[in-house]
Amino acid sequence: RSLGDLDIAINVSPNQLRDGGFAQRVQAALVRSRLDPTRLELEITESVFLDDVEGALAQLDALRGLGVRVALDDFGTGYSSLAYLRRFPFDTLKIDRAFVNELLLRADSKAIVRMMTQLAATMGMRTVAEGVETPAQLGEVILAGCDEVQGYLVSPPLALAVLVNARQSAQAPA
Repeated sequence: RSLGDLDIAINVSPNQLRDGGFAQRVQAALVRSRLDPTRLELEITESVFLDDVEGALAQLDALRGLGVRVALDDFGTGYSSLAYLRRFPFDTLKIDRAFVNELLLRADSKAIVRMMTQLAATMGMRTVAEGVETPAQLGEVILAGCDEVQGYLVSPPLALAVLVNARQSAQAPA
């Protein structure tokens, strides 16, 4: 099945990133699937840096060398360190749903989301707000400067076949 021009985002576990052959397996998968590496974004959490910062950075550099994009997922909820943002040029900063859930309830959440989007923009990264479920939340993340959103407001999770069929139907001539 073809996904056409869709980008693919895949969560990567710390265990996968610790595996010295991970980048080679990603490269082999790209060749097999004939996916343009720039269409693939691997999402990692800050926990990958806990055990072996240098090893994780080397793996991320190898993946970036393939042309793959790298996103820092759930930013702001774990072991957030601005040093990681300085040491590795992530392509995307994903703002955790915990902040989005409280945007309408807490001024500090609104300020944190705004700060994260400004930081990401300054560092040349795009931002994705996770867990956007209401039009009011969407309005707030737009005001904060987020580049993209994900959540039930946009779409619930879909099986691949449903997604491909929906895209083909949308692209079919009327």
